[in-house]
Amino acid sequence: MASGKKSKAPAGGNLVVNRKATHDYTVLEKFEAGIELVGTEVKVLRNGEGGLLGAWCKITPDNQLWLMQVRIPPYAFGNRFNHDSLRTRRLLMHRAEIVRLRSKVEQKGLSLIPLRLYLNPRGKVKVELALCQGKNQYDRRETIKRREADRAMARAIRVYR
Repeated sequence: MASGKKSKAPAGGNLVVNRKATHDYTVLEKFEAGIELVGTEVKVLRNGEGGLLGAWCKITPDNQLWLMQVRIPPYAFGNRFNHDSLRTRRLLMHRAEIVRLRSKVEQKGLSLIPLRLYLNPRGKVKVELALCQGKNQYDRRETIKRREADRAMARAIRVYR
């Protein structure tokens, strides 16, 4: 029987989106990874809370992938065993993928940035990672100009029709 409760999570399964990442970085390649969470963190994410602003990924020498600076606030109805909001969280990927990512990250100017946390069709929390290259100020301005030109063109087409 359905309980009638509605989730506060945004539509499409996205729990948290890092909108600033596409502004500050050029996305070269995207990857999917699992994330090791405790139960109260999943509850908080399903409520639509959490933040990826300033988050990044680190690969340790023993080929483990860690997610740093992700803010998942403590669960409101938790107890003294509640999680720390800024703890490092392990990401789950195949070792071969991690080794391949490590070789790319060691190149000059590339970094691993989480773009979003989302629910897959099976209800598991996943992280979409991106191999990114930082943008300069003039690159950001160029992106904004291009976006505004596309909007103006779409607007003109609508008026013409």
